[in-house]
Amino acid sequence: MRIIVIGSGFGGLSAAIRLQAQGHQVTIVEKLDKAGGRAYVFERDGFTFDAGPTIITAPWMIDDIFTAAGKATADYVRIVPIDPFYNVRFEDGSCFRYNGDQAHVLKEIGRFNPGDVKGYLDFFEEAEKIFVAGMSLVDQPFTTVGSMLKVAPELAMLRAQRSVATFVNKYIKDPRLQQVFSFHPLLIGGNPFEASCLYTLVHALEQKWGVHFAMGGTGALVRGLVQCFTDIGGVMQLNAEVREVLVDATTRNATGVLMMSGETLRADAVVCNGDVAMSYMKLVKPEFRPKNSDRKLKRKNYSMSLFVSYFGTRGTRGMWPDTAHHEILMGPRYKELLADIFDRKILSDDFSLYLHRPTVTDPSLAPEGDDAWYVLSPVPHLGSDTDWSKVHQQYKDRIIDYLDARHLPGLKRRIVSEHHVDPRYFRDTLNTYLGTAFSVEPTLLQSAWMRPHNVSEDIPNLFFAGAGTHPGAGLPGVMGSGKIVADMIGLAPGAKLRGVPSRSAREAVEALLEV
Repeated sequence: MRIIVIGSGFGGLSAAIRLQAQGHQVTIVEKLDKAGGRAYVFERDGFTFDAGPTIITAPWMIDDIFTAAGKATADYVRIVPIDPFYNVRFEDGSCFRYNGDQAHVLKEIGRFNPGDVKGYLDFFEEAEKIFVAGMSLVDQPFTTVGSMLKVAPELAMLRAQRSVATFVNKYIKDPRLQQVFSFHPLLIGGNPFEASCLYTLVHALEQKWGVHFAMGGTGALVRGLVQCFTDIGGVMQLNAEVREVLVDATTRNATGVLMMSGETLRADAVVCNGDVAMSYMKLVKPEFRPKNSDRKLKRKNYSMSLFVSYFGTRGTRGMWPDTAHHEILMGPRYKELLADIFDRKILSDDFSLYLHRPTVTDPSLAPEGDDAWYVLSPVPHLGSDTDWSKVHQQYKDRIIDYLDARHLPGLKRRIVSEHHVDPRYFRDTLNTYLGTAFSVEPTLLQSAWMRPHNVSEDIPNLFFAGAGTHPGAGLPGVMGSGKIVADMIGLAPGAKLRGVPSRSAREAVEALLEV
């Protein structure tokens, strides 16, 4: 079949490579001048900045994409483990150094609160059960009520209605440690006080498979996947924006896409890797999507947005030696700040930050002796009253001033290159509804069957991969969505898979636990 994939994020690339390997004729059309979607790369003044995801937690899922194409990951990109995973720093000056060595983690917990050591062990035992159950869902489609009912008993047994924070706080009592073991939903756009405790599987995932980094940056992983795709015959078109998904009024099937250039590309199926809400509302005429109307899409709860500063510093390679590749900088408030972002949708006077210093691991991302950085602040999406045209510069200055005063003394005079984005970038450049960074918020009532489906209920050959569909945001989630779509479409008639069939997530987990 001829298949058009709209967008080249990790979900789109995962689907496109698998579908091309399954014997289809696949073309990716990408609006921007580079592949990657949210994983775009900014290159300025000799510095390389990954614009989006930086944390790799399930490297076997990357391996499975390459092996499905008959290729090996190592021939395209080098992925290395990171230690520590994160430094988590608090306003009182304390720092939790978090890695995959359980003895080290227990020692760190004991340093904060000896009474929480046993509580953590009990927490992790339960998190492992959730990990085994939850990972089996990440590459399975939930397109019918029946598919949801099949897993309902297991979800009930796990008491999935509990929030991550509620689950963690049951076992761990030190407020700082509660933050260490509950912040993970923020990495995929979730509020720890609302996201289902199923998302504690992220902690177990890190402990089982580690945290990794692609040398050359996440952009190097994107380039490797694109090269793999074209090596097996796929076609990539950049600077190619779609105006409309064409639908036959009689059959209600997608027949291709109309490009902004006026060109029509015919297809037997269309896979959309763009934001689900905006893809429906901007690309599909309302009469062809009664089950995905504007009203229905706008009624969903959408995740937070981000303010991100990318900056390069001169002559700092030997400075701030205690600063790791990944730093989580917790502000003075936790639950209250999250309520400001997710519920009240106001821009707070304080913030918590994620600081990325990839040159700790890969010095090639900056000129010799220099560092490339980005600092990320969760902020409300554009459904708030914040006027970013007025507060953008002020907010950037507050963040840099804070880093200079509290964590990186002398930073401001070392900055020689900088670039900043706010929620308008996500809306205008990445075409996300309300400028969200993670699309539909990951809550229990917006998960699995209750999340936008991987295949349209209105148009049977229109598929979706990416953060806004099942299973959700984050690299494992979006790559899993690509596998779901490829599995749903299946082999081309008379074709054989070019490479090795991918394991299911359940099989991968079982193999890990047998080691």
